[in-house]
Amino acid sequence: MRKIFCFCLILFLAVNIFAQVSKEDSDKAFSIMEESDDILAYHGDYSATISLVIEKPGKPKENLQYKILERTEKKLMTIVQLFPDADKGTGYLRDGDNIWAYDPISRKFTHTSIKEALGDSDVKIDDVNRSDDHWRENYKVTEFSEGTLGKYEINIITLEATTNAPSYAKTKFYIRKDIPLILKQEDFSGSGRLMRTILIPKYTKVPAGYVSTQALIRDELNKGEQTQQVISDLSFAPIPDKVFTKAYLEQLN
Repeated sequence: MRKIFCFCLILFLAVNIFAQVSKEDSDKAFSIMEESDDILAYHGDYSATISLVIEKPGKPKENLQYKILERTEKKLMTIVQLFPDADKGTGYLRDGDNIWAYDPISRKFTHTSIKEALGDSDVKIDDVNRSDDHWRENYKVTEFSEGTLGKYEINIITLEATTNAPSYAKTKFYIRKDIPLILKQEDFSGSGRLMRTILIPKYTKVPAGYVSTQALIRDELNKGEQTQQVISDLSFAPIPDKVFTKAYLEQLN
């Protein structure tokens, strides 16, 4: 029995050694992830309206709307809720690694996490924010392969979190080869359970790059629950410094 156990252990270790992604493939995978960010229009100062439609079995559809304003190179971001009126003025403020949630009723700020969801949706704050060094600082490449998704030839890249910054322990990306646009994303727990699937069927080309104007986020733990996200009113005009302050959120109410 002991010999069998030792043999199985050696076999397990050998499989894991040979399954490791080479440094060359790892660098290539990270480069593709970085290109998938670079090709998007979200650089420098930008603002946009995010409309969310939340569907849950047995409940009426819920509509949420937010204004996001970001200065990517300084890791500054302000999110203000526009709809429904009962939650209007609820906001989030990011300054570097610090994130605060603002309650307009109590007029208080609470230190929070980039993993927090927007309202009752399946969209998280870090879905709408990503720094240039996000990938290499927070992940390692565990799988890299090629395939097809619909009519597109794609690269399939699996990343495992190496820090506590990402919302999920493992994420698999399905990225077009001709243009490095993410078409599908699967988020997994540490035990390997599928937690969330994001489908991005529509991109729009603007002078600054591509914009994922429509996305569908499915909650895989609660079947039938999903959030549709639509981006509109995109602007790349310079944003005043005061927008990225607590005083700005306070004066909106």
